[in-house]
Amino acid sequence: MNILDKSFKHINILEKSMNASWLRNEVISNNIANVNTPKFKRSIVKFESILAERISNDRIEVKLTHKKHLPLEIDIDDIEPTVIKDRKSKYRKDGNNVNIDVEMANLSKNTIRFNMLSQIVSQNLRKLKLVVKDGR
Repeated sequence: MNILDKSFKHINILEKSMNASWLRNEVISNNIANVNTPKFKRSIVKFESILAERISNDRIEVKLTHKKHLPLEIDIDDIEPTVIKDRKSKYRKDGNNVNIDVEMANLSKNTIRFNMLSQIVSQNLRKLKLVVKDGR
């Protein structure tokens, strides 16, 4: 892995996180739009837990045999957000399980997450631009 690949690895993780957040926004919006639809089952997006599991599993499996060996990189290319229907919970008698208060709170939380991620990406790209311009 060359120096540029290492420089962009964290940006790739941020990009995947932003894509997951964007998808989560669409899923939450769909849940809200169907709050009064009988038998509608809300959906959720799983991503962060999948990413955390991959990172922890890769760290456990990698054992360095010498203190000067470099650890292997974690491959995240195949990690994608997953949309899951919540079929277990019930909120109303008509079978709809959308709680508007929960969905609005999740939407706010997700908006904050997306804004934070976009600021981090922007800061990283500014730093990279500064390096490319040789500090000018």
